[in-house]
Amino acid sequence: MSEHTAKAFDLDLQELRKMIAEMGGLTERQIMESLGVLEYHDAARAQRVIAADLGIDALQREIEDKAVLTIARRQPMAVDLRELVGALRLCNDLERIGDLAKNVAKRAALLEGESHSLRVSRGVQHMGAVVLAQLKQVLDSYASRDLEKALAVWRGDEEIDALCISIFRELLTYMLEDPRNITSCIHLLFCAKNIERIGDHATNVAETVYYMVEGRTIPQTRPKGDDTVLAALSR
Repeated sequence: MSEHTAKAFDLDLQELRKMIAEMGGLTERQIMESLGVLEYHDAARAQRVIAADLGIDALQREIEDKAVLTIARRQPMAVDLRELVGALRLCNDLERIGDLAKNVAKRAALLEGESHSLRVSRGVQHMGAVVLAQLKQVLDSYASRDLEKALAVWRGDEEIDALCISIFRELLTYMLEDPRNITSCIHLLFCAKNIERIGDHATNVAETVYYMVEGRTIPQTRPKGDDTVLAALSR
């Protein structure tokens, strides 16, 4: 590429990185707000989370358009092409995280008027805090191209699966002990499953960071907990 073209391409990449950072910040906020709805069962707060998801969707479309146009104009190769492919992958995972956080807010808002004494509700909030920390770390790994941070998030997915399974079993116990707990437990179960899926998408981002830096997939199988229960929850 000529010097002029190379500079223009660098500007395109910088703009994409800025847009992804913005999208990442929005998804982090969505998760924090959704956990707030889970704690306080605030329907008005849930509506704000739902409305904010439109901004994440719009940003995803902008990133996709920018990345595709840059590929068409610059015809990049090797690490430059991986940068753009990575941007496309990342914005897709971040959009899904936004959707899942919205789902958590919707379910959590329905807990209003239900029994709030269940100790497991705090367990779901703790799981959400763990997943949020994972997302923050993996977005930092993208910004700094830090493979160690990315791999730490990738390995941490097993812990999130274990938390989800533990919460499922505890919720089942509450439902069996008192049928009056069934409604609130079902809502919490869906919250936990959505949070677990956010963790999966954070792990996807970690794999994308690895691909962008190394030019290949992570040469190990993704660590997972006992997925029998998780598979049942996905049906």
